[in-house]
Amino acid sequence: QVQLVESGGGLVLPGGSLRLSCAATGSGFNINFMGWYRTPPGKTRELVAWITRDGSSKYGDSVEGRSGISMDIANNTMDLQMNSLKPEDTGVYYCTVAGLLFGRARNFWGQGTQVTVSS
Repeated sequence: QVQLVESGGGLVLPGGSLRLSCAATGSGFNINFMGWYRTPPGKTRELVAWITRDGSSKYGDSVEGRSGISMDIANNTMDLQMNSLKPEDTGVYYCTVAGLLFGRARNFWGQGTQVTVSS
């Protein structure tokens, strides 16, 4: 009933920017939380950023100050703008959402999108 569509990943030069988008499709889903996590090569999953329905947000230490996350409540979509990209930003980025599906609490994960920062 609910699927996540991720877009915006790819190869970016150091110092460049990109925008990751995530869209939750399906009826009856009211999202309370959306976020991005990533798995750099050889490392465990780490938080990139999350945002709640009321607009509260949090960023991982490594991206704070150069990233911005936003959420479109009406369309169940989320955007993550990342600037001044560094090689250590390389990894697989996963979208995650949590909310109420016809009144029942549910959590979903996207398939992941590759981000590579390299010259």
